[in-house]
Order: sequence, then C-alpha cells, then structure tokens
Amino acid sequence: MRNIGRTVQSAIYRDGVFGHRPAVPTDPDALAEAARRRMTRTGWSYVAGGAGAQRTVDANREAFGRYRIMPRQMVDVGERTLATTLLGRDLPAPVLFGPVGALELAVQHQRTHGGRAAAPRNAEPALARAARDLGLPLVISSQASTPMEDTAAVLGDNPRWFQLYWSSDDAVVESFVSRAETSGCEAVVVTLDTHVLGWRTRDLDLGYLPFARGEGIAQYLSDPEFQKLVAARARTTSAGTTGETGSNRPTLAAVRSLLSMARHHPGSTWRNLREPYARAAVETFLDVFSRSTLTWPDLAWLRRRTTLPILVKGIQHPDDAVAALDHGADGIIVSNHGGRQIDNAIASLDALAPVVDAVRRHARPVPVLFDSGIRNGADVFTALALGADAVLLGRPWVYGLALAGADGVRAVTEHILAELDITMALAGVSSTEQIGRHNLAP
Repeated sequence: MRNIGRTVQSAIYRDGVFGHRPAVPTDPDALAEAARRRMTRTGWSYVAGGAGAQRTVDANREAFGRYRIMPRQMVDVGERTLATTLLGRDLPAPVLFGPVGALELAVQHQRTHGGRAAAPRNAEPALARAARDLGLPLVISSQASTPMEDTAAVLGDNPRWFQLYWSSDDAVVESFVSRAETSGCEAVVVTLDTHVLGWRTRDLDLGYLPFARGEGIAQYLSDPEFQKLVAARARTTSAGTTGETGSNRPTLAAVRSLLSMARHHPGSTWRNLREPYARAAVETFLDVFSRSTLTWPDLAWLRRRTTLPILVKGIQHPDDAVAALDHGADGIIVSNHGGRQIDNAIASLDALAPVVDAVRRHARPVPVLFDSGIRNGADVFTALALGADAVLLGRPWVYGLALAGADGVRAVTEHILAELDITMALAGVSSTEQIGRHNLAP
C-alpha cells in the first residue's frame, strides 16, 4: 500500500465535488455515534460496552493523548510503504482484523439484508470479503457467528489466524485447533484474559448474553466433539435426570430466546423447537466455555497438538510476557480486551513499552502485537512507535460493518491506513520499519 493516504484522501475530495460523502464517517466519534444510532440496543451495548464503570475503556482512549507524535521536516517521503512481514508472511500493512465475538449483533438491524434471522450470514462473510479485498489478516473468533470453514471459504488465499478460547473440555480444544489448521489458519491466538466473563454492566442491565440465545456459538454448533457433549446432555435431560425446576411461567422473551436457539442450531428451526438439542447446546456451551485452572505449563499441552505458531493475547505485565516466552509462545499480544474485562485496569497502551522491552531482552524475542483503544491512523502510529510490530483493529471496523456491511469495513480500514500513511509522511517516515520511540516527543 504505497502512498495510500494521498489516494484515499483524493478520492474522497473528488467524490465531494459531485456531492458524495464517505460511506462511513472518518471522525472516530462520528463513526461510533452513527453506529450507535443504527444498531440494536443490545448489539450496541455488547460491542461498545466495557467492564464496570467503563473506566478501562476510557483509559485506553485517554492513554493515546499522553504520547505526542513529533513532526519532522525536509525529509524525502515522496514514496512511502506500509508493508511489513509478520511470522514470515509479507503483509501490505501492520494491521489485522481482531477477533470479535457474536458479530451478528452488529448487523441484526439490517432489515434490507434479512434482519435478525439472517444476521449470521451478514457478519463474518462480509468481514471476510473486506479483509480479502485489502489483503489483511483476519483473526477468526472462537465466538464467531459463522463456522470457521465458511469464513475460510470466503477468504480464499487471504491470511487468517484463529483465536482460541480454551474450553474446559480438552476434546473440544483439540477439535477447534485441528479445524483451524484444516481451514488454512496460520497461527493460533490464545486469549488468556477471559477465563471468567468480566462484569459488563451494560449487558447486565439489559439481562442480555448473546450466547445464552445461541448467538455467537457457531464454532461450537459446527464442532463434532461439542455435538457429542450436546447429544449426551440431551439424552440425560430426556431421561428426566436433569432439567429446570420451579414454576416460572413462559414469557414472550423466553419464547423469543428459544426461537433464537432453534434458528442458530443446525437443521430445521421447527425440528429444533420440538427436540431438546438446541437448548442443550446452549446449556453445554455455558458449561464448557472457559477454564480458570490454566497455568503457563499448559501451553506445552497445546504446543504438542499443533505445529502452528501460538500467540498469547491479554498480556499486560512484563513478567507474564517473559513467562509466556519461557513456555513456548511464539508471539505476544498486549491487550486488555478493549476494557471489557477489568474496570479501572491499566490502559493497554501504557503496558505496551514495558512488555516490548521485556521481550526484546529475552533470549528468544518474538513479535509483539497490540490492541485496545485504537481508533484511527495516528493511534496505529503511536502503537508502532512504542514497539508494536502490528496492531489488531476492533470496534472501528465493527461500526463500519454495522453501517455499510463489507463496504463499511473496507472504508473504515482504508481511512485508518490512509491516516497512518499521512502521519508517517508528516513525521518524516517513509516505511513502518522506521517508526520508533524517536518519533514521539520526550
């Protein structure tokens, strides 16, 4: 992507002559507000919300204001490139599409595309088309609304990684990793910071967990090992040894939830309503979703089950980065889950430089990636200046998806890349490999 800033900027101004505006707002606040107005209340709360009083979400954003980029003049930056290499793969830019769970929530409002019932097929497939057009890696989520095989089919030859939530059932973990390899994934990203779900007040106040309605669990519903667990549970329930007790009367909300489970489960919706498997699948997922007993030596178990590079996501402390390297990790992702796990936690950006320094001092240095708080190209530049080898984008492209589908994802990403390129030019930098701490004010 050479001089993409000038290309994208000129195209917007040229279209403006004919009265056309960008498909999605270029200002981060305007982008988020436009998405908020368009999305369902539950969808917006899930995507935009964080833990507790939202202080970590705010801290992630505010941290970028404490690092100032230093402009430089009279440097030949007539030819610029965003190209980089990551884990041996040449990429057009140091940017990946980060994993976002229950992505269908971002498009449930799109009535012209089928609305809530059709949301899954308008989620990851649209994202995959945008990623393919841009040539940027997509990190497929364990909590996707579309099976990884379907997403891989849309991606074609485009690079993709798989993000793993470490289930409490070993067979499900092995199956997920095996399917990721077969789907052409080039790395496994183990998310460490969600072994328990954060106290997400916006979702709690709505009483809304998408997974409890069958939303965002397509990887599980399409997995043969998970389906064995579901079948066993359904048999037990049918035998009358487990099940609900109490005298709660059915409500319209309960009926809608059951219908959602039935729609998301493989097979006929009407058959799923009559049989116990759809509900058993949701209950099984809630039982096996995550594991809080993991320790660093468990990485060796995963290492024996895949030849793919393993990156660990959720690192905030330098000692954890070192421990990950000591136990075989092939990459570190500095992240606080977009502020969704711990309220009043350290901003992810403030954790970046200390982790980078610890990794570089290690006998086996590996790539360090970053997410949480990035909203525009200047933010990407700042993260790269603090030592990140690449960044993962999250909420901004989700907002683009909500507003304009694949076109919206592509437009938001192009805007971010364009601003990164322009920021590089104005800071006297012609390639991403030249970006460093010297580009930030002391």
